[in-house]
Amino acid sequence: QHYQAIAESVDIPIVIYNIPGRTAKNIEPETIIRLAEIPNIVAVKESTGSMDQASHILSACDLAVLSGDDSLTLPLMALGGKGVVSVVGNIVPGDVKNMLNAFNAGDLALAREWHFKLFALCRNLLGLATNPIPIKAAMQLLGRDNGEVRLPMTQLDSSSMQVLEKTLRDYGLL
Repeated sequence: QHYQAIAESVDIPIVIYNIPGRTAKNIEPETIIRLAEIPNIVAVKESTGSMDQASHILSACDLAVLSGDDSLTLPLMALGGKGVVSVVGNIVPGDVKNMLNAFNAGDLALAREWHFKLFALCRNLLGLATNPIPIKAAMQLLGRDNGEVRLPMTQLDSSSMQVLEKTLRDYGLL
């Protein structure tokens, strides 16, 4: 009823954001499938980390499913996902685009190469702290942001900052 009321009150496309790690509540596939019947609900950003859940949604309705987990983008697209709302795309947008373009062109080998390159960045960057703390710190190191986070979030500790700097150096960004 909540989504229905919102959808009826606006005349814009709506993307559902399913992130139980932040909300403590998963939007079950059956609910998403029902919501897909509402005309201006056009996509779901699926951030559960569950390929089972994504598969259930993709097999049951025509709703566009977008990856909300950078490291699962390529597997999700192989199942029929339409793209990603990327975190690492804030620092390497061209690389994310290259992976998507390779996949969409049917060059799975090249898409896999980009996936594995990006995976190292995802694993070592996004696991340091709650998002957006590490991506903001990375943007600051790259001179693209001031790195400020709002409470209750705090800056990366010094050991995590060292890991982040090494990760960015290993990727060729520093």
